Amino acid sequence: MFKNALVYRIDQWEPPTQAEIAQRLEGSRFAECGPTQPEAAGWVEPRGEKHGALLESVGGQLILKLCSEAKPVPSGVVKQQLEAKLDQIEADTGRRPKGKAKRELKEQIVHELLPRAFPKRSSTLVWIDLAAKRVLIGVSSTKKADAVVTRLVELFGGLRLAPLQTALSPATAMSAWLSDKEPPRGFSIDRECELKQPDSEKAAVRYARHTLEIDEVGEHIKQGKLPTQLALTWNSRVSFVLTDALVLKKIKLLDVVLEGSGQGDADGGFDADVAITTGELRGLLPDLIDALGGPLEQPAAP
Repeated sequence: MFKNALVYRIDQWEPPTQAEIAQRLEGSRFAECGPTQPEAAGWVEPRGEKHGALLESVGGQLILKLCSEAKPVPSGVVKQQLEAKLDQIEADTGRRPKGKAKRELKEQIVHELLPRAFPKRSSTLVWIDLAAKRVLIGVSSTKKADAVVTRLVELFGGLRLAPLQTALSPATAMSAWLSDKEPPRGFSIDRECELKQPDSEKAAVRYARHTLEIDEVGEHIKQGKLPTQLALTWNSRVSFVLTDALVLKKIKLLDVVLEGSGQGDADGGFDADVAITTGELRGLLPDLIDALGGPLEQPAAP
């Protein structure tokens, strides 16, 4: 269900009932862009069934799905038409519009082109774990995750989310694991890694399908390079790539998890997917947080 993930902790929230959540979601159901609307976003059915429920609860785990649509107007076309219009105005009046007048012309051109622009859609799964006070957003980009968080906060008044932070930064922890050739308990180091020099030149070394239990990796770290990505496997059950921004990428449930899972039910396996995926990640995340020194202690509110 989740190929990538950013984790947020719930700092403050008195969750409404599931019926109230469903009602609020219905009020923010996705509607496609209008002819001159550049973008739109709203909630859609996690199961993919038209006119279905916008909130799914499986084993106490809440699943939502945000759909976003954008109608990008090619910048080259806008520039071409803007230059032609500026040339025409200059020929007619002897003056070439600049500043505010030029910006207004550009906005007018974009507005005229929007009805002919092709819409692009994307969707993002959201998992709310009330017991663990965590929200997991299925993206690898902080910018995209923040946009989803904004929608969640708008939807649920009083909800306060903060990115998961740990006592040890991922880069520091990954450096130690690679230098010592010793992964944290419950994890194994796989065959993918990226190291970068934290300076203006950003010199980088990447290993792909290559053992990392070599002195060369430790030498790069001694020279000042820091791990920005490292492939790991948790308990031989889930493989993923950890980044220095605490993003989980390339999440994959391994065969031992999927064998005998009973997928292929009448609902398309949705309930099974949710139960298996959330079950595995509910085990992985606490172990990963422990491997990174535990959660960062937050200062007490004044």
